[in-house]
Amino acid sequence: MQLLSLSFTAGGPIPVRYTCEGENVSPEFAWKEAPSETRSFAFIGHDPDAPRPGGFTHWVLYNIPADKAHLEPVVPNVEVVPGTGAQGTNDIGEIGYTGPCPPSGMHHYYFRLFALDKELNLRPGATHDELTDAMEGHILARAELVGTYRKKADKAA
Repeated sequence: MQLLSLSFTAGGPIPVRYTCEGENVSPEFAWKEAPSETRSFAFIGHDPDAPRPGGFTHWVLYNIPADKAHLEPVVPNVEVVPGTGAQGTNDIGEIGYTGPCPPSGMHHYYFRLFALDKELNLRPGATHDELTDAMEGHILARAELVGTYRKKADKAA
């Protein structure tokens, strides 16, 4: 399975639009070559470089329909997005996406897609840990895309 972004290149910088210094909206993603047995997808955006134990989760999205292969840009920050899935709680305690906003230095943002053999029995608003627990034993395939970001003010310093 392959994951790519139509908003930034693998290993490259995430555009300001998708960060706290811009519009703070979600980027566009697409994937291909998912297993035919896939019943749903889950998606996690995470910054392991964040200065807190376990890093910082920016986005939790799950029960994405098996026939979907694309996340449009600017997914609204609501619990359930029709045709897209349920969103969880990010590490600022809000539903949906929150963009890169590193306190200092260059951070790496890991976007991970999971093909699952079932729809998950999770309420909207689930946390990264709750999603990870629910997916255990149900992952058919996974794909990862990494982007980077450093705040403009940090670059000027």
